[in-house]
Amino acid sequence: MHAPSSIGIVTPQVATFTEPLLLSSSGQLETYQLVYETYGQLNADASNAVLVCHALSSDHHAAGRHHESDKNPGWWDALVGPGKAIDTNRFFVVCSNNLGGCSGSTGPSSINPKTGQPYGPEFPIVTVRDWVESQARLSETLGIQQWAAVIGGSLGGMQVLQWSITYPERLKHAVVIASAAKLTAQNIGFNDVARQAIRTDPEFHDGNYYQFNTRPTRGLRIARMLGHITYLSDDSMAHKFGRSLRQKAQFDYEFTPEFEVESYLRYQGDQFVNRFDANTYLLMTKALDYFDPAAAHEGQLNVALQPVKANFLVVSFTSDWRFSVERSREIVRALQSNRLAVSYAEVESPHGHDSFLLEIDNYIDVLRAYMTRIANECEADSE
Repeated sequence: MHAPSSIGIVTPQVATFTEPLLLSSSGQLETYQLVYETYGQLNADASNAVLVCHALSSDHHAAGRHHESDKNPGWWDALVGPGKAIDTNRFFVVCSNNLGGCSGSTGPSSINPKTGQPYGPEFPIVTVRDWVESQARLSETLGIQQWAAVIGGSLGGMQVLQWSITYPERLKHAVVIASAAKLTAQNIGFNDVARQAIRTDPEFHDGNYYQFNTRPTRGLRIARMLGHITYLSDDSMAHKFGRSLRQKAQFDYEFTPEFEVESYLRYQGDQFVNRFDANTYLLMTKALDYFDPAAAHEGQLNVALQPVKANFLVVSFTSDWRFSVERSREIVRALQSNRLAVSYAEVESPHGHDSFLLEIDNYIDVLRAYMTRIANECEADSE
């Protein structure tokens, strides 16, 4: 039995596109598919639709479970569902797996129709702008001309920003959570170390590992362990692990995992390699690195955001050092300089970047209040 607030069993759907998609990298996908899930009901005038954009290692499965014995609900199940902050009794929620992903949308592990083999390294570089374009096409197939809101955390928040710039008329509200208008040099450095771990794995085979019936699990595992450290705060790691030893009282003076934190990170790495594709990890981190809408405007974010018409909610978390509060304040200042309506919440949390995925009371309250206001607007406009 599911809790009353659970969305219950959900079934992924697939949309196939035959119109070529010209990419920012000058590459092109002749045909492609997006896998997506929907929750709730689209109202008669299609005004209650909400697009959820996922982060680096997530996918289209934001809420609910795929079958009765499924132990793993969607990655944002705490926030999306009946009566939850993103209330599926009032909204029609859509979440798609990004192009280049490994959960059903066309990506490096998909079969290239020209060769009959997996794309592998031949899959073109995709950017946040390309994802927004593909999501815009998906919205057309669903009969949605304007989103009531586009919402995302981390890399998902970058997609929200791009939506507001590229299609200002097609969203009323933008909710950017734990994100940034561009990565810092430190963040780009972390991504490059992760990519090097994958690309120097002997099983990588220049990205053609599918042909060798192998995977660069060692490199991907290290990449995930590194990334996971950056998603947590120093305080949360200290609180969770401290210097506790794993099932022992004293050092053995060897290189096997002795500290609890070592064991935890290895477990996270092992779990990740069982569900994620290394070439997709490379693509997603490059999309993060490349995102910088102000670059075309001499670094002036306020100029980049001049086309925007949406109202904004921006949320940051005090212990998030990967996407610090200052990165969110930059977005807020740029929006305000364009006299746009923006609400900003800086939430106290010890959980670091991962806070945007967690059920934190103040965070949930802020998001619920903002989304309730949007739902009221939708229902008033539909009367």
